[in-house]
Amino acid sequence: MSDSHASAAAVPHQSFAALRHSGFRAFFITSALSMMADSIEHVISYWMMFEKFHSPALGGFAVLSHWLPFLLFSVHSGALADRFDPRRIIQLGMLLFMAVSLGWGLLFLSDSLEMWHAVVLLVVHGFAGVLWNPASQMLIHDIVGAAQLQSAVRLTATSRWLGLLMGPAVGGGMLLVLGPAHGILFNVLIYLPLVAWLWRAPYGPRFRTGEAAPARAVRGLADIVSTIRDISGNRTIASMIVLGGLASLIVGNSYQAQMPEFAHDLGHGDAGIFYSMLLAADAAGAFVAGVVLESRGLLPARPRTAFVLAMLWCCALVGFAASSSYALALALLFAAGFLELSFNAMAQTLVQLDAPAPIRGRVIGLFLMSNLGLRAFSGITVGIGGSLIGIHWSLALSAAALLALTVAMLAFTARGAAKRQ
Repeated sequence: MSDSHASAAAVPHQSFAALRHSGFRAFFITSALSMMADSIEHVISYWMMFEKFHSPALGGFAVLSHWLPFLLFSVHSGALADRFDPRRIIQLGMLLFMAVSLGWGLLFLSDSLEMWHAVVLLVVHGFAGVLWNPASQMLIHDIVGAAQLQSAVRLTATSRWLGLLMGPAVGGGMLLVLGPAHGILFNVLIYLPLVAWLWRAPYGPRFRTGEAAPARAVRGLADIVSTIRDISGNRTIASMIVLGGLASLIVGNSYQAQMPEFAHDLGHGDAGIFYSMLLAADAAGAFVAGVVLESRGLLPARPRTAFVLAMLWCCALVGFAASSSYALALALLFAAGFLELSFNAMAQTLVQLDAPAPIRGRVIGLFLMSNLGLRAFSGITVGIGGSLIGIHWSLALSAAALLALTVAMLAFTARGAAKRQ
């Protein structure tokens, strides 16, 4: 057992353990606000792009521009967080988010939005996200250490889902009350609390105890290759990265884009509350997972548990795809959200606990490259497959294929562990 695992295991479970740390409370609240602001920007900008252009191609580009930066640049962003202060990397990401909201607002005010403006702003928004994520995970480790890392990762994921739940409601309200231009300009201010807190937060390289890790240059593609080589002998890290990548590539969150057709087939094809409940069920399940698991200190981080939770997630999605009952479909989507947060947060915790300190940012970036970046292509299996055989069959078969691969990975890692013993 590594020192990180040993220190994590030595601390008795407490409800909402990381929130007992004053530094993490401040980070949690300000990060949740920023996540909500990110979601609000999506709500307002996507609505205005639809009103202005009615372009499915632009909608598809919005999805690609959101996830492709994670695939191409997560390891590089993690390398920056290794070499420089992660607080400043996060602040740079926040400044880009604020610049994008400001750009949208000025273009809406002047009624001069053109498609190329939207493309540029969507790309900058994607880069802001990839700067934010690896550095945030590095900072979490600095704030709470290994002992409370799982609690911190799980609560951070919970705050993300809370932002996704609150963002559409708050963004819709801002559209109605302030209008799109003033609403998205006001959104700039919601990022400020995190930026301000990070200026004086006593975390980062200057405050770490022990000998400082030697700085390594950021080397582009060579960073990805060397990081893969460095972690290839660690079955826990490698298996969690592969698990996250397969889940994102084969299923991801692409079924959310197909929800109108699922709602229609379940007898609720209008854009009313029943359709909205299907959209919200996934996020609600994830949010409840974070609250319930943290309140009871449940599900300590173990590779086998992460695999089992991923397998149950696949089963919930197969059941949802096969369901003809609206109530059952809603319950299974809720369960899918619960299980998705559970296994994703656990996988990320295991990666961070096992990552060597000198390259922790790069390893986190490699995980995010796999776990988030590959979502850019998840529409191929569920979306394009759905156009050929129907979305119910495409989702069910995609989830079943992922289930089979997860079972195979679990058997492989279990056999490797038995050989080492």
